[in-house]
Amino acid sequence: MRKNWQDKLADNENYPKILKLEEKFPCYPTLKKMGVKAGDDIVLVNPSHVIRVMKSVPIGKLITIREICIKLAQEFNVQGCCSLTVGIFIMTAANAVDEAAKQGRELSIPYWRTLKAEGLLNEKFPGGLESHKTLLEKEGFKIIAKGRYYFVQDFSKNLIE
Repeated sequence: MRKNWQDKLADNENYPKILKLEEKFPCYPTLKKMGVKAGDDIVLVNPSHVIRVMKSVPIGKLITIREICIKLAQEFNVQGCCSLTVGIFIMTAANAVDEAAKQGRELSIPYWRTLKAEGLLNEKFPGGLESHKTLLEKEGFKIIAKGRYYFVQDFSKNLIE
């Protein structure tokens, strides 16, 4: 039987796991841009780790995948965090919130406060860009369009510390 989004939020008992970063890892290019080198320790986390960070973002503040990874790397005392798995868990959380809402339940994960790099809104969140834009505007953020992309204006001023 196929798992639903909420089921996919379950932790795996084999994680978190600390590994040495290898150039063949899919997250290597992103981590390299963040100053993490091959051979450095990185952590592969569980969904609950990512959700805990997402839930810590209050109204009026924002976070990006990069900041989530930095926070988790610091927590596990390693140089980096697999941005690919963090991105997957962010998307899973967003879809689980949407799925639960359709069932009349609330998961209380403010996923819309999580942005892509450089303040970019996530077109893959439930309802697409327009829904993400609406949720952020409800919290007072000014959204600007650049071509077919939406950004939070001055997003870096609102990043959680």
